[in-house]
Amino acid sequence: MKWCHCQQPNHFQISRKLQDKYADLIMFLFSSHVFKLVTTKDYRRHLLKQRGWIIALIMFMSLFEIAISQNQTPEQESTQVLQLHYQDRHVVMDNGIFQLTLSNPEGFVTGIQYNGIENVLAYDGKEDDRGYWDLVWNFPGKKTKKTKGTLDRIEATKMEVKTQNDELIELSFSRTWNTSSTTAVPVNIDKRFVMLRNSSGFYTYAIFERLQGWPAVELDNIRFAIKLNKDKFHYMAISDDRQRYMPLPDDRIPPRGQPLAYPEAVRLLDPIEPEFKGEVDDKYEYSMESKDIKVHGWISTNDSVGFWQITPSNEFRSAGPLKQFLGSHVGPTNLAIFHSTHYVGADLIMTFKQGEAWKKVFGPVFIYLNSFPKGVDPLLLWHEAKNQTKIEEEKWPYNFIASDDFPASDQRGSVSGRLLVRDRFIRNEDIPANGSYVGLAAPGDVGSWQREYKGYQFWSKADENGYFSINNVRSGRYNLYAFAPGFIGDYHNDTVFDISPGSKTNLGDLVYEPPRDGSTIWEIGVPDRTAAEFYIPDPNPTFVNKLYSNRSDKYRQYGLWERYSELYPDEDMVYNADVDDHSKKWFFMQVTRKLANGGYSGTTWQIRFQFDDKMKNLTGNFKLRIALATSNVAELQVRVNDPSANPPLFTTEQIGKDNTIARHGIHGLYWLYNVNVPDSSLRLGNNTIYLTQPLAKSPFQGLMYDYIRLECPDSISYLTRS
Repeated sequence: MKWCHCQQPNHFQISRKLQDKYADLIMFLFSSHVFKLVTTKDYRRHLLKQRGWIIALIMFMSLFEIAISQNQTPEQESTQVLQLHYQDRHVVMDNGIFQLTLSNPEGFVTGIQYNGIENVLAYDGKEDDRGYWDLVWNFPGKKTKKTKGTLDRIEATKMEVKTQNDELIELSFSRTWNTSSTTAVPVNIDKRFVMLRNSSGFYTYAIFERLQGWPAVELDNIRFAIKLNKDKFHYMAISDDRQRYMPLPDDRIPPRGQPLAYPEAVRLLDPIEPEFKGEVDDKYEYSMESKDIKVHGWISTNDSVGFWQITPSNEFRSAGPLKQFLGSHVGPTNLAIFHSTHYVGADLIMTFKQGEAWKKVFGPVFIYLNSFPKGVDPLLLWHEAKNQTKIEEEKWPYNFIASDDFPASDQRGSVSGRLLVRDRFIRNEDIPANGSYVGLAAPGDVGSWQREYKGYQFWSKADENGYFSINNVRSGRYNLYAFAPGFIGDYHNDTVFDISPGSKTNLGDLVYEPPRDGSTIWEIGVPDRTAAEFYIPDPNPTFVNKLYSNRSDKYRQYGLWERYSELYPDEDMVYNADVDDHSKKWFFMQVTRKLANGGYSGTTWQIRFQFDDKMKNLTGNFKLRIALATSNVAELQVRVNDPSANPPLFTTEQIGKDNTIARHGIHGLYWLYNVNVPDSSLRLGNNTIYLTQPLAKSPFQGLMYDYIRLECPDSISYLTRS
């Protein structure tokens, strides 16, 4: 095909009028300090005090240079108009800043021309493998153990212009299900692409719809994927402290790469760039929680060009703010995942019954490109992309979307209030739920939001006084849910709130009373729904990702499940609740032990503690609270002072299939169990609680604990502290 060229804005023209070659050199030397200067008041004061006004002036020149380069073009840009070019099998959207080429009528992104780069996308492979929407689906009962379902690249059959004027173009690429089909997914899909005037990027979203009477179906995964030019984009950034130069996809292919325990994990034996030799690459090492997926992408340092996916709202993602998704990884690949079963498992397979109708809008997300002139550190493109993210969040919900299925702000409502926590064994007064997450999701049960996927969810973080405001809520029926750091369990208000356009609901003070029978005898961990506070070992030096060396999130390193057997080759972990430090002694996951014959065995952990004379008069049931941060094809059995008791005092039976252990997570689904411990099973002096995980066919079976607490019987009076 022929590329549709049009004059590109020259970002360098203005900058060269402002600075000569000496100023360029100064800018290069000081550009790494620019973001710090902008964001840190104390740093600005320090500069002025230590280096005087000359340094400040130089920094101002750097800032001025960047300000001009961001989303600015020469004066002739004001005459640029949006254009829509039709080619043989393609359509090109062009606003004078960049060109977006889409296959017609399939709706695949085949080309993005920007800042002198003819195509930022991968140029090898097929056109339908550069930028695309896809899904994984299955008819119930048809999936085999060797497959995850049918991968559908969502090839549209009709292209339609929904909006075309001086300000924007919106194109639709749709596919309607044929009711006589027995091999296609029974869902109508409409993919949309939007380009605005003077915007350095494009928006994309999709409308999925099922009509009444259609056959049952299961959806596993829905996403929008972009594959970039591997010769240009080598630096990946997904957060302030998770960014680095990345290996090439060629490095993963034998003999350069050695596959490890599963295909996603590869040890780099002979990478093209020697600096990566010996490292492990695994896309799951770069997963993120939904609440944190706001901007991520890649930088071409030679071209000073950034490619970013910006997600101003997570209302359309499944399973709430803590659900973990993939984002950017080696390829270079950039993903917008709207629904997946990762870190949850089968509970999150999107299941529709025979005849069930449904409609949902996924997105929009913003694909944003930015650039800097020579002399400015290209890695600062990350900070400029974060600034653009704030702009997109302020614009949400967008008012330029053509579909009536995406409501503007005046068609949405809001809910506000204050969440307090009542635990009289901690404080006599109600406690503001500082930092709690409060959200609206489909009506359900306690904690059901973490398995909910058909509707929309809206979450807000409470301030230090417990106040929250959930804005821009779509019309619909919701329950209110919440969870508070430092307290076990979930808040659930089973009132059905009917949100309508323009409605403003103030709920006043809401009180969450977390599970509690009596005062704390001992506790292990911190109730935060993760296992991050426990002992996490250093990785085997053979299997290291240098990004996570000597960091608090080193749980993302490969192979830590094998470290348990190395630390406890013969006997399992024994923890003394009276004296041990959970951050130094409690291994962060209870996994199987690898045997010499290549098999695996279950493990039994011990919690030892003493009862003194003060406890002898206590009668009734003690309460053992066990909060799990994840479970993968595992069972937890609880015994007290008798390791061979059969049946055990308590068992969860087999639970979970979230594969968090293999995917380097620190939590998956949250589970809370409240176990009655009869006073007759305890004794003065030494006591032991045995925690057994008996299932052992894989190294990835096991549990992560969030928090464990033993309470006195409820007959004991409150023990309060201020």
